[in-house]
Amino acid sequence: MSLDVKSAIQSGKTVLGIELGSTRIKAVLIGEDNAPIASGSHDWENSYVDTIWTYSLEDIWKGLQDSYQKMASDVKQKYGITLETVGAIGFSAMMHGYMAFDKDGELLVPFRTWRNNITEQASKELTELFNYNIPQRWSIAHLYQAILNQEEHVADISFQTTLAGYIHWKLTGQKTLGVGEASGVFPIDLNTKTYNQTMIGQFNDLIAPKDLPWKLEDIMPDVLVAGENAGVLTEEGAKLLNPTGELKPGVPLCPPEGDAGTGMVATNSVAKRTGNVSAGTSAFAMVVLEKDLSKVHPEIDLVTTPTGNLVAMAHSNNCSSDLNAWVGLFGEFSKAMGMDLDINKLYETLFKQALQGDSDGGGLLSYGYLSGEHMTHFEEGRPLFVRSSDSNFNLANFMRTHLFTAFGAMKIGMDILIEEENVKLDEVLGHGGIFKTEGVGQSILSAAFNTPVSLMETAGEGGAWGIALLASYMINKEGNETLDDYLNEKVFADQAVKTVSPNPKDVEGFDQFMVRYKKGLEIERAAVEHLK
Repeated sequence: MSLDVKSAIQSGKTVLGIELGSTRIKAVLIGEDNAPIASGSHDWENSYVDTIWTYSLEDIWKGLQDSYQKMASDVKQKYGITLETVGAIGFSAMMHGYMAFDKDGELLVPFRTWRNNITEQASKELTELFNYNIPQRWSIAHLYQAILNQEEHVADISFQTTLAGYIHWKLTGQKTLGVGEASGVFPIDLNTKTYNQTMIGQFNDLIAPKDLPWKLEDIMPDVLVAGENAGVLTEEGAKLLNPTGELKPGVPLCPPEGDAGTGMVATNSVAKRTGNVSAGTSAFAMVVLEKDLSKVHPEIDLVTTPTGNLVAMAHSNNCSSDLNAWVGLFGEFSKAMGMDLDINKLYETLFKQALQGDSDGGGLLSYGYLSGEHMTHFEEGRPLFVRSSDSNFNLANFMRTHLFTAFGAMKIGMDILIEEENVKLDEVLGHGGIFKTEGVGQSILSAAFNTPVSLMETAGEGGAWGIALLASYMINKEGNETLDDYLNEKVFADQAVKTVSPNPKDVEGFDQFMVRYKKGLEIERAAVEHLK
């Protein structure tokens, strides 16, 4: 045990980051060198209630408290001391979605997550109005769709925010968002680093005939950039996070960020010409742009880094959920055969099989569309596996195909950036569960993008570590030190990196798979229409 670590914990020189992902809430405590020293996590799942993907407020707080308590228990077990304070805290969560509250702070309708593809009319109308792509999952699309649907609650809205913004508000009393998170709520003006005021005026004019008792700027959170102070943990907030009462109030919080921004930070991909891919329940590729895109592309989101630089995002709603379900099925089979395999060993074995398959996956086809997929214009999904009578159906090709399709929808968006917009990308940094088995997901992604893919030794730490780094930057930056410099010099200077370059045969095979993938979308469409 390091005495320095124990001293840092006791003197409040650690930093805590908590991120609420789609299937896991993770808390990471980092030391003075920005390396993780303790962690805790809580598994959870969204619910499909009345055709809406949602999480209950009860599940949100139960999961937060459990992840915090497990992290604090990890501190107690490793260092023999009770965690009572930290130097700073940051909260992050899956971006977008819709949480609307009345004047008493009561949630008006169940939380509508990013996963819902229910705002097509709003998305199209706002994209046309602003001449700026407004994807279906963006908060403003949800708000406008609720207005179009004439939902009764709209007139009672006093505050609208995201999941990360909601938690930050309850713990600090501050209604604010980091600029990266805010960029998935409403378009950002890159000069002022806040909401685009011209577009806010256009929106207010658009809804004026509805005679609502609020204007858009009245109900949205304030916007802050990385490094700014976003309030302190209140007494009430400390009890919400740590009901047993050990955690003391008064801790400063950084601006709450979305999982896109924390992914950029965790992979040191906040500088121009850098990119990263976060692959889990959903998959998104982000490229920090050197200039604006030439035109609006409905497949491409424009968001920002936590410092307010423009980022192009190719986001797919579905990535590893169906793949995980198949691995679970193989796990059930192994148990039925009397073999109680470790889940990590099972994943490693199956993933490595994929490298033995035919370069194109043997003619097999799969769609892991557990939910709708905006990239290919599906409001609903049906997980689907298809093969022809002459496909080469074996385990290696089966696994390879499911790994291929995990990146399939995202690949369509990346092709637009690289081929149509001539975006330059030196390398891609990968992070997320699909990369845990060494060399497999990395090789598949490198073939998909025809670009070198690198993984850092901290790639598994993910967004919880990323938001902890943003909180650390807030309290430890020196003078006008930029986030780029802070990450390069104080976090990643000695970081070990493993890079895989694209194999030409694998690139050709993935391209062949994508021809099949695009042709087969009619089969997926028929499944959605006929399998209710």
